[in-house]
Amino acid sequence: MKQLEERIRREGQILSDKVLKVDSFLNHQVDTELALEIGREFARIFADRGITKVLTIEASGIQFAMAAGIALGVPFVYAKKKKAVTLTENLYTAQVHSFTRQETYQVSISQNYLGPEERVLIVDDFLATGAALVGLVDIVKQSGARLCGVGCVIEKSFQEGRGLLEECGVEVHSLARIASMAPGRVTYVSELEAEPAAAGAAGMDGAGC
Repeated sequence: MKQLEERIRREGQILSDKVLKVDSFLNHQVDTELALEIGREFARIFADRGITKVLTIEASGIQFAMAAGIALGVPFVYAKKKKAVTLTENLYTAQVHSFTRQETYQVSISQNYLGPEERVLIVDDFLATGAALVGLVDIVKQSGARLCGVGCVIEKSFQEGRGLLEECGVEVHSLARIASMAPGRVTYVSELEAEPAAAGAAGMDGAGC
């Protein structure tokens, strides 16, 4: 998603080779039109899957799950990180470790809102270590629902998250895949993929094809 890649490059703050701060437009202050466009893009990618529910985890994924739900015309539900007094029984739960907060917590969803008849799309803001998303995949399995895919806004492709999800047989689509980053520099997977194609085209031109 070119618009998203440009915003990350222009406004994102790269604090290290693993930490990207996008709180000016994605996960603290939110550019609402960009969030809606992200939702429309997920709806386009997964349009033929018969999605009946979008699933995420609080808090940073909520706006994108809601946008995708609006675009798909289905409800969204989010896993809660702290058990509320109103969540008393009949819960699906999973243990999740947060890299950014350096803590492990139990997430939960009421069984009333996720059942075996659902076709689920998981949406989240970041894919890095994959811990949160693996937890959500586990919850979908507990419910008996069919997982139709995972949509991530930003993926740090140099970390292990995608591999873990694909080992579980999960289809992953990320709108901005970062191959590497350092303060002042970000390289996208899409740019690296374009280089061999460009080199191949140049070679064909040189051969007179």
